[in-house]
Amino acid sequence: MNRTRARHVITLEDPIEFVYQPRRCLIHQREVGTHVESFAAGLRAALRECPDIILVGEMRDRETVALALTAAETGHLVLSTLHSGSAPMAIDRIVDIFPEHQQAQIRLQVSGSLRAVVTQRLLEGALPGTRYPALEILMVNYAVGALIREGKTHQLATQIQTGREDGMVALDASLLDLVRAGRISREVAVANARDPVELQRRVRG
Repeated sequence: MNRTRARHVITLEDPIEFVYQPRRCLIHQREVGTHVESFAAGLRAALRECPDIILVGEMRDRETVALALTAAETGHLVLSTLHSGSAPMAIDRIVDIFPEHQQAQIRLQVSGSLRAVVTQRLLEGALPGTRYPALEILMVNYAVGALIREGKTHQLATQIQTGREDGMVALDASLLDLVRAGRISREVAVANARDPVELQRRVRG
């Protein structure tokens, strides 16, 4: 974005790990504990500064998640991280952080504003000292949005498997690509696979 478009970007990080040099974007980086008290406080302040893009280092609490959803609903591109083992689990974590009586409304908000979930596992490479990311990518199309609204996130794995044309990537497919490229060993791939038996069969094939 910084290379290709003129946008206002605000980042909220804990800590700032990489200082971005402005190219086409106006970039303001804020550090939790130095410039802002918390991610939530930084988000509230950021929304008053007319940003196009907000990067939230981590969604740790209910207030931060609620503000991030509000920002997304009002037309901002919000990028954030969340500790989760899979794309469906990430959505469940967002919903479950709220009380039960609010969860139906949150599912509605998430289904309308979420665009993608990228899950990454950093794995030991075949060569000593190397690491490679295995990715799972969920793109939110109409079918995925409907499953989120209805609380059927357990069915999202199937959508990922069948959604290649929409840009989706299943974790096991990513692992298989890494094995075939010689970047990770078969043993590492199988140990991290969703379906180890099927992955072994595909590797042999």
